[in-house]
Amino acid sequence: QVQLVESGGGLVQAGGSLRLSCAASGRDITNYAMGWFRQAPGKEREFVAAISWRGGNTNYADAVKGRFTISRDNAKNTVYLQMNSLKHEDTAVYYCAADWGTGPFVVRNSLADFGSWGQGTQVTVSS
Repeated sequence: QVQLVESGGGLVQAGGSLRLSCAASGRDITNYAMGWFRQAPGKEREFVAAISWRGGNTNYADAVKGRFTISRDNAKNTVYLQMNSLKHEDTAVYYCAADWGTGPFVVRNSLADFGSWGQGTQVTVSS
């Protein structure tokens, strides 16, 4: 079973940037699609971005398209989320997740497709 640990969250002013990291251990994530989700207070967890395990195919939620970039470094067993032009509404706990049940070039965005989750990292954007 893969363990995921997120880092890089914090407090930032609106318009600023943060880069989240997700370090995996226990298994090589080379053959896993990976994703980021977020959950704001009082709201359901929602999809943010995902990347396939081959080909670098990506998918983004409309709310973050053009501002966030997901990437992966398989040599480091790590996935990243670069967040630019942050808005107050991006405030949430951000979770990294692994999808081991899909083909090499496929990117999915449903919570149910991701079987392993990290504990989350808080991102707070002040307006």
